[in-house]
Amino acid sequence: MPVRQPAGDAMTRLLESAEFEQALRSASRARTAHFAAHHVSSRAAAPPRPPSGPLADDLSTTLLISGGLPVEDLAFTASRRLGAVVPKRHARRAVTRSLLKRQIYAAASRHVATLATGVWVVRLRAPFDRGAFPSASSRALRGMARNELDTLFRAATSLHPS
Repeated sequence: MPVRQPAGDAMTRLLESAEFEQALRSASRARTAHFAAHHVSSRAAAPPRPPSGPLADDLSTTLLISGGLPVEDLAFTASRRLGAVVPKRHARRAVTRSLLKRQIYAAASRHVATLATGVWVVRLRAPFDRGAFPSASSRALRGMARNELDTLFRAATSLHPS
């Protein structure tokens, strides 16, 4: 179950593999040379879950209230969740994958106010040239990824306003 969304314009990390799959099945919302952003709106991303277990009928969280969602799903209807996918085939070194994931989460936090609610997944779709960036975590790679991710999030919000 995803982590509860804090108040305000915060963004939580995506944990559920089903939400990753759902977002990645959708068409990319924006693309750059190395990254693609996928988005599933909050209405489509938080389907009601049927209660389960022997005491399901006795739990207050199974009561349906306005909108038809169980109480436990109400916190996610206006949330923003983000996942990062950096495949090993595009970034062979773990230090590079970690750097790129940190850059993805940092870029999302800079643009969170302009992002639509729902599930966002940013994936690395092409490798960075190892000849241009011989160090696995160079400042040049960090800067290029930051600029490209800012461009990606600006394009994702300008094409589809929230």
